[in-house]
Amino acid sequence: MTQRRTVRSRLERLAREIAKFGAVGAIGFVVNFTVFNFCVHGMHLAVVRSGIIATAVAIGANYIGNRYWTYRGGDKNRRSRELSLFLLFSGVGLVIENGILGLSHYGLGLTSPLADNIAKNVIGLGIGTVFRFWSYRTWVFRALPARAAVETAESFLAAAPPRVEARK
Repeated sequence: MTQRRTVRSRLERLAREIAKFGAVGAIGFVVNFTVFNFCVHGMHLAVVRSGIIATAVAIGANYIGNRYWTYRGGDKNRRSRELSLFLLFSGVGLVIENGILGLSHYGLGLTSPLADNIAKNVIGLGIGTVFRFWSYRTWVFRALPARAAVETAESFLAAAPPRVEARK
């Protein structure tokens, strides 16, 4: 029975993590889609250049959402390492996303606004998102090991001023 609870609690945690990651990703998608279409149609930039700009802006929004909401309980002692890894894996996702756009637009000649949006914001973003989810949870926003979490909590409590109990 204990093993069932453990598996169930892990699945529940994973489901919450996926839901939060998805919510942050939805906001990132809106940012990415809006900036991409503004760059292509409003500023008349090349599609891949617009895609890279849009993805870079969305990466910034996603870092804030993932760091401070989805993975807020992660190890906060190594922020520069975390940010470096986040940018590295986000960069790989950027290449996946915009590589598919470039292949579709320039390689296959599918140049309509609808084709560009499907290639970048559906196929490319979908594959890039799966990669990012795996890499962020595996390498970037790693939780503190249980022993380190207990030691951190104990040191925090030891350093805290003593609580004064109210008299009855």
